[in-house]
Amino acid sequence: MKKFLKLVSLVVMACILSCTAMFVTGCNSNNDENKLYVGMECGYIPFNYTQLDDSNGAVKIDNAPGYANGYDVMIAKRIAEHLGKELVIVKYEWNALVNAVKVGTLDFIIAGMSPTAERLEAIDFSDAYYESHLVVVVKADGPYKDATSLTDLNGANLVAQLGTFHQIALSEQAGTYGINVGTPMETFPLMTAALVAGTIDGYVAEEPGAIADCSAAAGLKYIPLVNNDTGFKVSKEDTQIAVGLQKGSPLKDAVNEALAQISAEERLQIMETAISLATGDNVQ
Repeated sequence: MKKFLKLVSLVVMACILSCTAMFVTGCNSNNDENKLYVGMECGYIPFNYTQLDDSNGAVKIDNAPGYANGYDVMIAKRIAEHLGKELVIVKYEWNALVNAVKVGTLDFIIAGMSPTAERLEAIDFSDAYYESHLVVVVKADGPYKDATSLTDLNGANLVAQLGTFHQIALSEQAGTYGINVGTPMETFPLMTAALVAGTIDGYVAEEPGAIADCSAAAGLKYIPLVNNDTGFKVSKEDTQIAVGLQKGSPLKDAVNEALAQISAEERLQIMETAISLATGDNVQ
């Protein structure tokens, strides 16, 4: 009898594990194969952000109010067109994006994400579609307004976005320059608000985002640091931005083909457009 009960228990446990696996890996079972499901925060200006309407080519966010626009959206549209699929933008928290692609809920991450070694253990990445410098946003009339290098930020209280390589670079290198590291924040709007309120002296951002933030919020400027020179020591895997996709995805080559068709000059034009549109009144 005991052997029978043990056998029953093992069978039940196997069924539970099997159903759980089906639930986790089959999250995208209802996804339309003719559509391309792309995840992003919809809150990282100018790479991706939310606006009130579909003006300037914005795409309706599938799982939240509003429309998505920005550099990532423009690149995603080009990739979807190349693949012959309808683009679907799905809003996700930053720290949930990698797992969503890993289990198949999303096809791609196009969210200003860098192909770090840690992320590459979980998912694959395309060729880079952007590369930028890490800079620091400060008050235009503040004590660090004339800074030109990290050395000039001695004594400053700086923060970075939680879960980004910005945070890692700041926490690992701040001590060398006498910079005080504050608690990481979830979003750039929160960091901007903290800077305006004077609770921090500045925050780390990528240059396009800094340009957009300074255009949108009066009284801010950014220090145009140069990677591995006047600024943070970073690797290309950190400063390059690429499309995240499942390990062994059959779409990887097609994505790289789509990206190869966008010249460096055109990518710069797309970024300039994204920055200019991000300052509109309909941007949330």
